[in-house]
Formats: sequence, C-alpha cells, structure tokens
Amino acid sequence: MRRFCERAQAVLSGGCLALTLISPGLGVSIAQADEPNPAAPLPGSELDLPPEVIEASPVLQRWLEEVPDVGAEIRQDPSFHTRLRLGYSQLNGVDGFYLGVEDVFAGETALTVSADYRQNGDREAYGADLQYYLLPLGNTVNLAPVVGYRHVELDDFSQDGVNLGLQVRIVPSRTAGADLTLSQTWVAPFSDSRVSLTEVGLGYAVTGKLRVSTDFQWQSSPQQHDRRVGIGLEWMP
Repeated sequence: MRRFCERAQAVLSGGCLALTLISPGLGVSIAQADEPNPAAPLPGSELDLPPEVIEASPVLQRWLEEVPDVGAEIRQDPSFHTRLRLGYSQLNGVDGFYLGVEDVFAGETALTVSADYRQNGDREAYGADLQYYLLPLGNTVNLAPVVGYRHVELDDFSQDGVNLGLQVRIVPSRTAGADLTLSQTWVAPFSDSRVSLTEVGLGYAVTGKLRVSTDFQWQSSPQQHDRRVGIGLEWMP
C-alpha cells in the first residue's frame, strides 16, 4: 500500500498541475494552480538594456508600465498650435499693420483664446474671441463656435459689442505645416447696425517654428462694405 501511494503522488509542469492519490479507498484529488510562478520575469525585464538607458527614457518607462492607446492620443493631440502673429495689412487701399495671438489652449481642453489688433490709417479694429472645437483636436477638419468681443471702425461710424459666429479649420498636415481657416462672425448681431465679418486665412510653415500667413477679410454693414488683405509671419512657441 505504501509503495502504491508513493508512486501515485506527482507534480507536473512546475506546480501548474498537481495530481495526488491519497489511497485506493479515498480516491483522487486534482488541483489546478492558476497563480503565476513567483520566479516569472516582470514586464519589460526581458529587454537587454542597461538600467541607465531605461531611466533616461520617460517614453520607454511609460511603455514598460502600460502600453498606451496610440490611436486615441493621435486623435486628441492638436493638429494645430498656438501662434504669435505680426504682419502688414491693407484696408481699402490704406496701409497698416496687425498683431495678435491665435489659439492659446486653456489647459488640455478644446477651448482656445485668440486676440488681435489692427490699424490702417486712423481706423482701428481689435478684439478677443473664445473658440471651442467640437471634434477631436487631431482631426484634419474641425468646427468651433466663436464668442467674444470686437470693436470695428468704418468710415461713417464704429461698432463694438459681442462677436458671435462659427469657424471651420482644415489642417492637411498634423505638424502645422499648412492649414486653411474659414470664419463667419457678426459684431453686435442683434442690433440694426450689426457688422458681418467674413475671413479666409492660409498658413504655411517655412521652418519648424516659423510660418508665413495670409488672410482676406470682408466687413459688411448696412452703411458700407470694406475689404482687408494681410500678409505676415507667425511664430509657434
């Protein structure tokens, strides 16, 4: 009996399956061990890399801890950047200049802030707007409602107040190498003397930080219609 029991005791596959025959009268006991082998290597430890290489690479450390969702990051990583703008403008044949900042991100949200100032002769235009992008920031095409404040001057009168509208942005290059922006807004939209602002902007990168941009703007009010053309430089911090 003793010899029979000793031959019936076995441990297979390093402890993964244990088969024990206690005695002919008591039957068979089978245990499946699901717990991992404590001697198994930790994730990433099989990489033949010096410890200092891993410590010097935040990206490698992150991938060793958890494989990121690269597709989701691409969709959320903005395809456009904050830009500082300075350039020449012409309004109805009158020379001038403009300066401003575009798309300052509010943290990691889809909300951005833009502001600008333009002067042509004795006529000024300035304002600040909020844009909230409705689609993932990494999209090639995006749509954003615009709300802000704007002051515009025409030959016969000036108008200021709430600026409401919509912006469409097309970014064929994720590195901000080129983009096209279309916007339509109205200054003091609920008044009889509201001013319509239609703008088309083009930007093209000449270096990793510097871009050349052009914009065309049409101002329309019940009293008159104006056209503004601008060309300048954009710096991406």
